[in-house]
Amino acid sequence: MADALKIGVAGLGTVGASVVQLLNKHAGQNKHAAQIASKTGRGIDVIAVSARDKTKDRGFDTSSYAWYTDPVEMAEKADLDVFVELIGGDSGTAEDSVRAALSRGIDVVTANKALLAKHGVDLARLAEENGACLNYEAAVAGGIPIVKTMRESLAGNDVSRVYGILNGTCNYILTRMEAEGLSFEACLADAQRLGYAEADPTFDIEGNDTAHKLAILTSLAFGTEIASDNIFMEGITSITTADIQAADELGFRIKLLGVAHRTDTGIEQRVHPTMVPKTSAIARIDGVLNAVAVDGDYVGEIVLVGPGAGGNATASSVVADITDIARGDKTPVLGMPAAELQPYERARMRLHEGGYYIRLSVYDRPGAFAEIASRMGDAGISLESIVQKRHPAAGTEDDKTGGDSPQPVILITYETTEIAIKEALDAIMSKGVVAEQPQMIRIEKLK
Repeated sequence: MADALKIGVAGLGTVGASVVQLLNKHAGQNKHAAQIASKTGRGIDVIAVSARDKTKDRGFDTSSYAWYTDPVEMAEKADLDVFVELIGGDSGTAEDSVRAALSRGIDVVTANKALLAKHGVDLARLAEENGACLNYEAAVAGGIPIVKTMRESLAGNDVSRVYGILNGTCNYILTRMEAEGLSFEACLADAQRLGYAEADPTFDIEGNDTAHKLAILTSLAFGTEIASDNIFMEGITSITTADIQAADELGFRIKLLGVAHRTDTGIEQRVHPTMVPKTSAIARIDGVLNAVAVDGDYVGEIVLVGPGAGGNATASSVVADITDIARGDKTPVLGMPAAELQPYERARMRLHEGGYYIRLSVYDRPGAFAEIASRMGDAGISLESIVQKRHPAAGTEDDKTGGDSPQPVILITYETTEIAIKEALDAIMSKGVVAEQPQMIRIEKLK
């Protein structure tokens, strides 16, 4: 059997501790380590770790390993074959340590989506220049093997679209809102209590986390440079129980999707709440699960589902990357040599085959509907359906707001463009026939 692969793990949070425990050879019989050794032909030995606090209980004896307070020092000086970066952050210590390891020709495994979204192409070049691997399965969708699938298994396919539910926090909130009729605020508070959402949940609920993951998938799917700054992004904070209920009655569910689609004019990347048909595979993904779908010309559509976060699930992907290195498997970081990646060309937000859902709060007065229909017609928008749900008290003796009290009206459009929708809604707002900013949710036609 070949010499054991020497591993250094930087960052001993939930994921880092799980990785060390999975690979730990110093705690008696470890069936996982034995299985890996039999599958790769060599052992995998953690010899060094790095974290700020050496006294913290992490579920294993840290004295068994060389300890580094500074991960950059570990990357620069330790006798390693693989440097595992689980620190997090798009710059600073995480970036410096990864660069130090790659510059020495040491293979790197990371779960850091933010680092890759910002510096992925540059790090890919550095890895390739020094003959090192840069593996990052855990950076996108946690325990789902989507990176390996796209880099290797789908290499013979021409991919036209990749999309998915890439953030478990948002999916949990939307699932609870639908199942229990709770408000966004109530579900968010519960997600924070259960540890599914951070104390400051902005990065998740505004779509940034999904955008980072989507940018990496886009590069893998279309052979372009990573362009995380060129993503249209909306979060889920505007979604109400009224939207959830309307979607249900119309045969849809609302999911926060990241979608990358190749068009004739470039690549369209977008993150936003989306109405998806209840019959689609993606609509059935509930709770904190993630799902990624890929449309290929030969394979058709495939959907991978699994846990998108959590110590053990993410550690599973980290160890899978280490195992590939132990076997000697080597794949270009972004699916092809960095020098061959094409510059990212952004397409304008364009046609969405499923049309749009629009919820208006319309004053109950003569001519209001005609004004709305006229403005839609001026923008070239055809309406598939119009649903009006009058408040129970409207127009009765119990109506204390007057005869023209705002009433909810839902419009479903046929195929149209983002620009046309926004122009029509701006015109409707200017006519004073609606009481508040319209709600707009894109409808995605999915299988």
